[in-house]
Formats: sequence, C-alpha cells, structure tokens
Amino acid sequence: MSQEKQNPRGRPPSKAARAKALAAAVDILMQEGFGRLTIDAVALRSGVGKPTIYRNWANASELAMAALMESQPKVSLQTAGSLSDRLEHQIMAIVAAFATTRGRQIGLALAAADRDSEMTRAFRNRVILSGREVGRGLIAEAVREGQIAAPESTEVILDMIYAPIFYRLLVGHLPLDQPFARALVDKGMQLLGQATS
Repeated sequence: MSQEKQNPRGRPPSKAARAKALAAAVDILMQEGFGRLTIDAVALRSGVGKPTIYRNWANASELAMAALMESQPKVSLQTAGSLSDRLEHQIMAIVAAFATTRGRQIGLALAAADRDSEMTRAFRNRVILSGREVGRGLIAEAVREGQIAAPESTEVILDMIYAPIFYRLLVGHLPLDQPFARALVDKGMQLLGQATS
C-alpha cells in the first residue's frame, strides 16, 4: 500500500485545495466585499495553507479575479431571428451578469489588479474579447444572410457596442441595466445602417 493511501489525512491534492480556496474567496467577496479579501482570510476560511494559495495566485487581487471568473454565469446565445434580436439577447445577458453583486466585485477586482497580470489577461480574453467575437460572428452571419450590407469598419462598430459595458463596469458612474443594453443595440444597429423596431 502506498504512503499516500496510508495517510489520507495529508495535504489535499492541489486541485481540491485550489477549489477550496476559490470557494472561500467567493464567499468572502459576496458576504464582506473586495476590501476584506486577503490571503490570510482565505487561508483561514478554506483551511488551505498560505504557501499553497501563493503557488496558485500571486496576490489577493489575482485570487479574487480567478474566483469571480470561475463562477461567472455563461451567456447563452440566441440562434435564430434578426441581427437586432440576437445582438440584444447577447448584450442583455452580458449586462445582466455584470449588474449583479458578483459583477460589481469583478469591477473592483479589475480596478485593483495589475493590467499585465495573468488574471487580467485571462479576463480580457475569456470575457471581453470572447463576447466581442460573438458579436463579430453575428454581424458576419447577418451579412451572409443579406440582412445588412458588409460594414466598412467592423472593429470600430464592435468597440462602440461592447466597450461601454466594461467602461460602466470599471467606472461605475451609471448603472448597467436593460435600458442601457437596448441603447447599445440601437446605436450599434444605426452604425450598421439599420434601424431597430
């Protein structure tokens, strides 16, 4: 019998320890806020040693970002209908996800994180750029279906549709709500030469 089997009370496997730390970080963020999330607090709540936590994340900001990203709801896509309807479905879902307490905590974590950190890059790739790529696909499909003419500057239009969501998330000067989401779609459709109904 191996030593690992003889000593089941030893240090938990790294995946299990990582999951415990992430769960504890989410609990602290949701119950007490970003300012209360420290490596010490996560270690105390999760029972995971600080060296193990530091092996996975450089600091509390990276841990917070990892926990929030892992627990973010997936945005479902509407696969039929007009470009306006499908774009509105996606934008509404993104805005609704970030209007939650968890979404606001993501904004705080982003504001505090190093912009070149691994977790900030992961957020940019997995959330911001992936949502933008969905929009690009919707526009391309609408062009193929003859719903709209091919736009002259798809990149600028995508920036103007998606960037305001993350601007409001980070700055927090105005709410992320349904009227805002609809306005983004309306403006986007105007830029694409289409009026929404």
